[in-house]
Amino acid sequence: MLILLSNDDGVGAPGLAALREALSALGDVWVVAPMTEQSAKSHSFTMHEPLRIIEQEDRVFGVTGTPADSVYLACHYLLPRRPALVVSGINRGANLSTDVHYSGTVAAAREGVSLGIPAVAVSLYLKGGSGAPRWETARHWAREVAGQVLERGLPPGTLLNVNVPDLPLAQVRGLRVAPMGRRYYHPLVTVGRDPRGKPYYWIGGDHERFSDDPQADGPLCEEGYVTVTPLGMDLTAHALLPRVAGWWETGEGDAS
Repeated sequence: MLILLSNDDGVGAPGLAALREALSALGDVWVVAPMTEQSAKSHSFTMHEPLRIIEQEDRVFGVTGTPADSVYLACHYLLPRRPALVVSGINRGANLSTDVHYSGTVAAAREGVSLGIPAVAVSLYLKGGSGAPRWETARHWAREVAGQVLERGLPPGTLLNVNVPDLPLAQVRGLRVAPMGRRYYHPLVTVGRDPRGKPYYWIGGDHERFSDDPQADGPLCEEGYVTVTPLGMDLTAHALLPRVAGWWETGEGDAS
């Protein structure tokens, strides 16, 4: 079976190499990933400029675009047949809680799901420090989760978001299937001026905290658990449908 790998850290990223090593025993692995880092690009497509595909080696291709571009091109053009599974990662850094809305790692997996292919996103939760990332721990759990998906399948329109704590494998406390929580960042807008005197703005603050639910993905991963969060493509707030519909039934939403 064919397994497609992608990421948002770029085709040369060590996490992608670790993922390729981890899954090579499970199937025929192909890699199609952005040429350069595309973190926080979410599910964006490159629609207004041409894309280029650069072969790196046999079955490894770089794309001058986003993670979603890469999976789209792979499935509609590059691959010899439809993949049985799309796996994105291993991201250098967590994609926990509301990170999934920004993450290019998750978006690559989500693009696979949009094409009807089961998918997994894998990230390594780094908490600072100067030590080398423990790719071997993430490799182990990526292979475990991918193997389960290949054996058992996933419902249409769903993917698994996996976050692995950056610990020695023996120190990982286990695996928990957990709901998405909320993640808060310090607000930051840094203002500067370029050499020509024009202002520029740099956004994005550091992690502040996760939401208080101890059983959500963020707190559990902080406690040393691998977290697996099933995600769906349907963002509809179904419980709110009758209430919003009622605005127009009662005339509350009549703009006239």
